[in-house]
Amino acid sequence: MNEDPEVAPPRLVPLRRLRQRKRPRFEGLSFNRLIPNILTMLGLCAGLVAIRAAIEDRFALAAALIVVAAVIDGLDGRLARLLNATSRFGAEFDSLADFLSFGVAPAMVLYLWSMKAIGPLGFVPCLLFAVCSALRLARFNASLDIGPAPKPAYAHSFFTGVPAPAGAGCALFPLFGALAFSGWGWVGTGDAIRHPLLVGTVLVVVGGLMVSTVPTWSFKNFRIPRAAVLPMLLGAGLYVALLVAEPWAALAAGGLIYLGMLPFSVRSYLMLKREAEAMNEPEATPAGPA
Repeated sequence: MNEDPEVAPPRLVPLRRLRQRKRPRFEGLSFNRLIPNILTMLGLCAGLVAIRAAIEDRFALAAALIVVAAVIDGLDGRLARLLNATSRFGAEFDSLADFLSFGVAPAMVLYLWSMKAIGPLGFVPCLLFAVCSALRLARFNASLDIGPAPKPAYAHSFFTGVPAPAGAGCALFPLFGALAFSGWGWVGTGDAIRHPLLVGTVLVVVGGLMVSTVPTWSFKNFRIPRAAVLPMLLGAGLYVALLVAEPWAALAAGGLIYLGMLPFSVRSYLMLKREAEAMNEPEATPAGPA
């Protein structure tokens, strides 16, 4: 046999590798990076359907859909950070969805449920609440363009003003309470909570808190002392039990608890601020000899 030992035989490439090489590669985003935006879209749809349900006098469904939108809003941002899918588009889309679900939808639901009983004047508090929600979200979007102001270490566990989802929950407190009382058969009490004067006052106060500079606890970065872990878990368990047994009463109580925590949040912020300022004060230099 006349074989040249210096010439290597041709290598056989497996058919599977040939198929992989011929397979076209598509450029674009992976589906995982779209999941947070899909959740945001579902929250937006929940807010729109809540308005339709209120138009059809299905106020329990409208309130439940706004709660669903709040749950979705709490998930999409965390999921985006978990999947490394944060983007400017997602931030803008989330703000627009929040404005509709927690600004427009609660205002329209409460107007159709209570405020329209006093005529055109009843739309004023609803309009004010929606405007306050838009101003709060616009302030957040402006901070994305100019860059957020550097926060001191003690302020990282606090929001500036009441967040939009919490504001929507507090504004819907009269509706939650009326649904709870009607479920217990206390029709007269539910009608009293439905009074436009009470509903309008709640809308104005909560709208003012949303655009205020009141420091409110951010539970994302909130640190719990070790001694308070067990009572906190017990309290959360009791609240979940109440939420399962009497959901409307639990949601109404949640709004009252959140508003009741605001003075303690302000006190905690001021205490941390004073401690930080005391640590940064220069030590007094001793006086020299006379």
